[in-house]
Formats: sequence, C-alpha cells, structure tokens
Amino acid sequence: MIVVEHVTKKFTRYKNKKEKEEFFADKDISFQAKDGEIIGILGPNGAGKTTLLRMIAGILEPTKGKITFDGMTYQNQEIDIKKQIAYLSGNTKLYDTLTCYELLKMCCDIYNVEKEDQDKRIEEVSKVLKMGSFLHNKIENLSTGQTQKVNIARCLVHNPKYYILDEATTGLDIISSQIILDFIKGERKKQKTILYSTHYMEEAENICDRVIMINKGKVIKAGTPDEIKKDTQTTNLRDAFFALIGGAYNEE
Repeated sequence: MIVVEHVTKKFTRYKNKKEKEEFFADKDISFQAKDGEIIGILGPNGAGKTTLLRMIAGILEPTKGKITFDGMTYQNQEIDIKKQIAYLSGNTKLYDTLTCYELLKMCCDIYNVEKEDQDKRIEEVSKVLKMGSFLHNKIENLSTGQTQKVNIARCLVHNPKYYILDEATTGLDIISSQIILDFIKGERKKQKTILYSTHYMEEAENICDRVIMINKGKVIKAGTPDEIKKDTQTTNLRDAFFALIGGAYNEE
C-alpha cells in the first residue's frame, strides 16, 4: 500500500529579473493506493500530476507531508523502496545506440536481477508487451509506439511491486495503447499497487478502480468513477471534471 499524507510541494519562480514569488505545484494532497488497485491521477497539463508522482517516486522531496510504502519511508528505507518501484516518466530518454535487449540487460544489472534469471525475465516482459519482432533492433530505429514499449519494459525487468506511471500511452496508436492497458490490468490481478497518471479521462474510466482529480495543485474530487459521475450528475469523467471546475472557460 502507498499512503500519501498531506503532501505539499512549493517552488520559487521569478516574475521578472528582480522579483520572485513562491507557488505551490501541489498542496495538501492525501490518498491511499491499496494492493491490487489502480488509482488514476487525473487532471489537465500543468495540474501538478507529474510533480506529485516525482515526489512519490522519490525524485523530489515534499516541502511538507509524508509518503509511505507498506510503512517504509524514504528517510529510513530509500533503497528498499526504490528496488520495488517501476517509475515511468513521460520524458525519459533511452540510449539510442543500444538494442532493446541490451538496454534491458543493463537494467537487469542495475536492479541486481540474478544473471541466470535475466534472459527469462526479458523474454517474459517482451512477450507481454509484444516486443519480439524488434527486441534486437537499435532503439534509434524504433517507432514511437515501440520506443514506449521499451520504456515500459525497462521499468518491469525487476518485477516491481509499486507502479508509478506518468502518461504511459501518450502519443501511442490505439493498438499499442490497448496492449499497455491490458498489461496494467494484468498486474492489478497480481496484487500490484498502481498509480496511473493521465489526462485521457476515457482511458482512466476504463481501467481505474478509483481516481484522484487534481486541478491547480489541489484535489478537487476523489472516488470511484461511478461515484464521481453520480455526485456530479454526469455520464463520463470528462464532463464530471468540467462540472467540478465550473466549465472549460473558468480556468483563470
């Protein structure tokens, strides 16, 4: 279980060359993600989703608040936590001159996957994500969808317990997207804990057990998709979001 308690992240920016101001990327966010559950982190670009996931993944330190993984904290057990995390960022760069297989081999070494188990694990991940036809191709020669599959595969070779996935299907075609979504559903059946950030409301409605809607760094609604639709008297999460913020033209 991942528990996020009153997490806040404050940054400083410059309004001009002399004047600076503080602003909150995320403010007082709390929720739990249980084993065998997909939690959707939903909101538009700039809502604070990526900052939140970076804090949960241990890349950024919260200004305030606490994050625990089955009772473990980064302050006391950082290495133990990170060994069990799969973190997918939307802007991760891969080594173009390596083949997919070589990259996954390198990731196995980083995560201390036993040498005798590495090829078996790479084969399993490749089969699930349907990478067999390009596993030995150089990354620089892959399509966008193939590259994203490799990006996801490098997160999976160590068989993590906690998934932190930021915009996993952005830019993918419908077939590649569905393969990835089916994989995520399969990991839920294995009792993995999954945080799934997206601005595709329809996609979240399809796979998420509960969703956390964020706008301007704050949680504006949380619950199951059906609960949120019922509370907002809407038929889909997209309309529910706009109902909660007062419409698409009420963002200023």
